[in-house]
Amino acid sequence: MLHNPRNLLWLLPLLLLLTNPLWKPELTNFLRPRGGHAVPEINLEDSEQEQNFIMDSIAITMSSEGKVDWVVTAEQAYTGESDNDIGMVGVDATYTGTDKDQEKTRITSAKGKYDIGKSYLTLMEDVVIDKPLSRQRLLTDLLHYSNHRKVVICPEKVELLGPDFRIRAGRLEYNLISRGYDFGNRVRVELGI
Repeated sequence: MLHNPRNLLWLLPLLLLLTNPLWKPELTNFLRPRGGHAVPEINLEDSEQEQNFIMDSIAITMSSEGKVDWVVTAEQAYTGESDNDIGMVGVDATYTGTDKDQEKTRITSAKGKYDIGKSYLTLMEDVVIDKPLSRQRLLTDLLHYSNHRKVVICPEKVELLGPDFRIRAGRLEYNLISRGYDFGNRVRVELGI
């Protein structure tokens, strides 16, 4: 009965099944992962979980209607006050606008903050806005930009310098769509400089 080769094939699985308690523990020990390869358990409900970062450089783009109209770069970026905030140092931004004919505007500042959820940019300390084609330069210490409203607000003192004028004011609001300036709080204008 065991002389037939087909009968010997049935014997091999039966032999493995019967000897399973002898070799299975050694095989599982050999195949078990070693040395910290297990996936750590993270409790996402824990309010003490923090995610902090510091990067040497960052680039943020803001778009409207499928076209990039802002490119904001910074020398260093770090975690802000909340999960949606990105703090920045050495900010250099370029506003290209949505029109092809619109001149590029360069904005620099010492510090900045970007709120991802609200698409809101805040620039602080030595803010300089430079429009090279129209030879205009704006100086202030604080600038807020809302990408949803397309409005730049400078709530502190501003100085706008042009080729033949100088405007000093305590506040500025600039609408990027209508390109309209709104100065406030003791406005002084000097013409023919």
